[in-house]
Amino acid sequence: MAKQRIDHVNIVVSNLTRSVHFYVEVLGFEETRRAHLSGAWLDAVTGLAGVEAEVAYVQPPGGGPRIELIQYFAPSGITLPETALPNTVGLRHIAFFVEDIDAVCARLHDAGIETISRPMAVPEQVVTHDAGRKRLCYFRDPDGVLLELAAYS
Repeated sequence: MAKQRIDHVNIVVSNLTRSVHFYVEVLGFEETRRAHLSGAWLDAVTGLAGVEAEVAYVQPPGGGPRIELIQYFAPSGITLPETALPNTVGLRHIAFFVEDIDAVCARLHDAGIETISRPMAVPEQVVTHDAGRKRLCYFRDPDGVLLELAAYS
């Protein structure tokens, strides 16, 4: 099989400006490009009719898969509160590796973003990682998307 890697993760947002601000100013990502999306090609790809959207691409510092933040103007979608729960089947969260989890948590709190818990250590008897002992915490972006900070020592 040919070489494979994760290209990007797509997050549908309700306000592109607000989300770009969060990912760039609060989490320290870099915005790499923006585009207006519409046309028959997009309708075919999404299986929707009359798609109009704006997209911004943000990249984590140091590289890695980019995040595609997309706001649909047409057709409008729905928000299901159940999909925000950590135990719902499907893609549930994205984890970001950070060197100093306490500093990033402090930056989140300064920006008015609450973490679900303080950074917690994964008990070594539960799982061990090649990178060392893991500490993590969950938080949510402005649209309620579940995110994780992960640090290893």
